[in-house]
Amino acid sequence: MTSTVQYIGQLRTLCTHLASRSLLETDAPTDNHGKGERFSPTDLTATSLASCMLTVMGIKARSMEFDLDGLQVSVTKGMATNPRRIERIELVFQVPEALQCLEPKTIELLKRIGDTCPVRHSLHPDIEVQIDWGAWS
Repeated sequence: MTSTVQYIGQLRTLCTHLASRSLLETDAPTDNHGKGERFSPTDLTATSLASCMLTVMGIKARSMEFDLDGLQVSVTKGMATNPRRIERIELVFQVPEALQCLEPKTIELLKRIGDTCPVRHSLHPDIEVQIDWGAWS
């Protein structure tokens, strides 16, 4: 088992990662009866895409004996109605100056690895994913 999720009232859940015992609370978004004081479940889905991309890119960078410290992604999630679902995820990479001088071949490899991460492969094909690679474009 990976985790447990408990409903704790007020449209919130408490998620426990069993191996580490780390905790994460979710809240319904303000546009769906919640307070929006925590990540919503759909926020986590969109955020997981960026996190997964950075993680697999970081693994590759480590194997090439450099790191991706400071690489950051801004995430915007767009919702559809009827049915209510994630319609669009927009990712904008902010590439620190130290990583802007990587070889073009290395940048393309990292982009390909990030764009084919496990979360990306797990998303429904109807979800539009837009990626702005910033200085790596």
